[in-house]
Amino acid sequence: MIKIAPSILSADFAKLGQEVDECLQGGADYIHFDVMDGEFVPNISIGIPVLKSLRKHTDGFIDVHLMIDRPVRYVETFVNAGADLLTFHVESDSEENILAAVKKTKELGKKVGLSVKPKTQADALYTYMELLDLVLVMTVEPGFGGQSFMADMLPKIETFAKYIDEHHLNCELEVDGGVDIKTAPLVKQAGANVLVAGSAVFREKDRGQIIQALREV
Repeated sequence: MIKIAPSILSADFAKLGQEVDECLQGGADYIHFDVMDGEFVPNISIGIPVLKSLRKHTDGFIDVHLMIDRPVRYVETFVNAGADLLTFHVESDSEENILAAVKKTKELGKKVGLSVKPKTQADALYTYMELLDLVLVMTVEPGFGGQSFMADMLPKIETFAKYIDEHHLNCELEVDGGVDIKTAPLVKQAGANVLVAGSAVFREKDRGQIIQALREV
């Protein structure tokens, strides 16, 4: 089953609750919540206070993507704030600390994912794969919304899809970056089953229509 995760990085934050409601009522499976710290990536976005407010507003599944340095420091804080799934970047800390962050998230009863930047090879995640609920392949450089899809990431998606299948893992494969009506078929054909879409969803007035189109195209 293909799942759609609208990225609120492209939402109107003056009416964030309404925007999220429209997405969930329109059939969105996850709400993708991008956190940037200005260190791991060259941008600053949103964090704990916004997540707490959003959690009070909705029971929807919140997929928190931590583009931050040394995320193990904040696992418990984000879980307590309302995250249903935490995804860290494998490049954001040492192998020991990434493993600690993954295990801590699981111990707290939440799902956990790991992400790779475009220049990071798939095998960087193989050590962790059996512990993961989700793998996130970035098809743009993390840090800013609205970037163009990097088609040369499709083989990496295929590599992960094959690895997950061959090892019989219960792990979703998510893609984030430049996903729209034109690129959605490409990532689905490569094996992805969770599509993060920001501007493609939030620039449309009929959220339900575009979510369904992304799922079925």
